[in-house]
Amino acid sequence: MKKVLLLALSLTAAGFTAQAQTMKPAAAKTAGPAITFEESKYDFGSVAQGGMVDHTFKFKNTGNQPLIISNIGVSCGCTVPEYSKAPVMPGKTGTLSAHFNSAGKMGMQNKVLTIESNATAGPATVSLVGEVKEAGAAAAASTTKAN
Repeated sequence: MKKVLLLALSLTAAGFTAQAQTMKPAAAKTAGPAITFEESKYDFGSVAQGGMVDHTFKFKNTGNQPLIISNIGVSCGCTVPEYSKAPVMPGKTGTLSAHFNSAGKMGMQNKVLTIESNATAGPATVSLVGEVKEAGAAAAASTTKAN
């Protein structure tokens, strides 16, 4: 009986040791480039129709190789992205600016930007969300909020 118990304990200990050796450390960087945004969604609240929304998304290369953004796709021609074409080195930060023109838009908006890069996880997305109100209604709402 003692031999069976000792054998079972030995096998259990060996299993835990093998598993512990194959686990990755929590702080390990991703192999290859990786893009990590501080925020993936920016809520601009409400804007009067025809108004502009500008926002800068900050990101970090959390990988171990240079990150290169090759293209940014947009869900609508009303949103224009700006970004640096220079590689972002591991551990360094970069920015992506998005400019949304609400002319001709009305109601709730969700403008998605798809970031194409050499990141090992594939494309990333960020979005601008908010509401476009009729110019007169938005002005009345902002006057009411100010009082």
